[in-house]
Amino acid sequence: MDGDTMDGDARDGGRMDDARRHAAGMRVRREVLGDAHVDRAVARTSDLTADFQDLITRYAWGEIWTRPGLDRRTRSCVTLTALVAGGHLEELAMHVRAALRNGLTPEEIKEVLLQTAVYCGVPAANAAFAVAQRVLEERPE
Repeated sequence: MDGDTMDGDARDGGRMDDARRHAAGMRVRREVLGDAHVDRAVARTSDLTADFQDLITRYAWGEIWTRPGLDRRTRSCVTLTALVAGGHLEELAMHVRAALRNGLTPEEIKEVLLQTAVYCGVPAANAAFAVAQRVLEERPE
């Protein structure tokens, strides 16, 4: 298996217990989003948000992002498209950064966003391009 998926021994017949799923999810979450982002999210966790943080770590990161069926670059393309379709622009900014960490180039991100213009609508893609441009301009040269 490549580095984009879970080690084979981390799955037990395709199922993991919650503790292993959480640990795997936190590892992948940190690899994809970066330690600084995850540390900020963890530090902001409150009684209100603790269960949600646990849910996304186990489910989104530990169950979905660790699956072997798609590599992280492909998962990033799918995620960008879904976020554009849903109009989730703050999450889009976070996942543009993640896409770069997962090896997508700015040109590939542009292609994904052009594709969304056709399938999600021009206004959605226009807003997404503004977000992506802001994120790409933040990067150090």
